[in-house]
Amino acid sequence: MKNLICGITLSLVFMTAITANAQDKTSEVSAAKGSVMEGTLKSIHGEEVDLSKYNGNVVIVVNVASECGFTKQYAALEKLFQAHQAEGLVILGVPCNQFGKQEPGSAEEIVKFCSDKFNVTFDLMEKSDVKGDHQNALYTSLCALDLQPRGAGDVKWNFEKFVIGRDGVPVARFASRVAPDDEAFLKVVKEELAK
Repeated sequence: MKNLICGITLSLVFMTAITANAQDKTSEVSAAKGSVMEGTLKSIHGEEVDLSKYNGNVVIVVNVASECGFTKQYAALEKLFQAHQAEGLVILGVPCNQFGKQEPGSAEEIVKFCSDKFNVTFDLMEKSDVKGDHQNALYTSLCALDLQPRGAGDVKWNFEKFVIGRDGVPVARFASRVAPDDEAFLKVVKEELAK
């Protein structure tokens, strides 16, 4: 009888632990799927930008560089922005010099380059790290999520693109080689804009 009671007690303890662990995992998943549009980043002009100001919009976050083989994507990003900004599309370009040192310029040089070469009017943020020990907080949140089709983990190169829904929740991540006018990328953006 003692063995039976002991067995039942152990089973109850084990089941309680499993249930608690499952609840913890559910909480982690819920937290992971929350809004990333919190806190601040600096603009390319050095002003603090409260990311919550973008709530209610569909946001594309993309790490950019002026001397990359993908730099021509600036033109397609600007075209996409012009076509859909009235529907609530926002693009945040985050200059980064971590990949082949392809963004060596100062803030003023980056603004001039983007304006002169591509007539960029979407928001540019301060040059910052998108991976490593000094990764900015927005990228820390974005890279932790298993967003398809690219998946979780460090940014691999310039012009990776994250799509964030109107509720601030990231919905997709695309590799550098996926251009802003790519059919799969546009499908996700347009689906989010339609919500």
